[in-house]
Amino acid sequence: MPMSLYNTPQGIFLRLIGLKDSESLLALRMRNRESCAPYEPLYEDSFFTLEKQQDYIRQKLLQTEEDRGYMFGIFLLKEERLIGYISISNLVRGAGQFADIGYMIDQLQGSGHMTAALKLIIQYAFRALSLHRLQAGTLLHNVRSQRVLEKCGFQPEGIARKLVQIQGTWQDHQMFALLAEDDVWQT
Repeated sequence: MPMSLYNTPQGIFLRLIGLKDSESLLALRMRNRESCAPYEPLYEDSFFTLEKQQDYIRQKLLQTEEDRGYMFGIFLLKEERLIGYISISNLVRGAGQFADIGYMIDQLQGSGHMTAALKLIIQYAFRALSLHRLQAGTLLHNVRSQRVLEKCGFQPEGIARKLVQIQGTWQDHQMFALLAEDDVWQT
């Protein structure tokens, strides 16, 4: 299912990550390994190998085939260079119609690329996937990520206590959500 989402003024496009992106994903992770560590689970050194990144992508592709999740690469339009990714995961169908959003951007923070990418994913999730709710959690001190969510219309909903293990310690997360009927994303 080849598909791309574009934000030409921001100079980015999104497309589903494929095996051809394995080396680029590994390079992205290696460039950002230290800066992302405070926000991620503990990864063994083997995670930062081409083989493990290929396995990771295969897992994501299977989730896409099964309509359980979607991982998009964020690429610079002119260079077609991978600068981040954004995922729709833990997709629930039936009475729920919701999913979690997660993302990572190269050390280009403050460029607006992440906000632009999230706006594209919101459109895709609500229009193409017919979801009702998107939700995301951030570490309590991750103000930059919280700001991205707020700029895209997500509303804070409260604290999820000890939600995810980050760097080996269970961490509280500020939860945010956006509903399909919220008109802020439709502008």
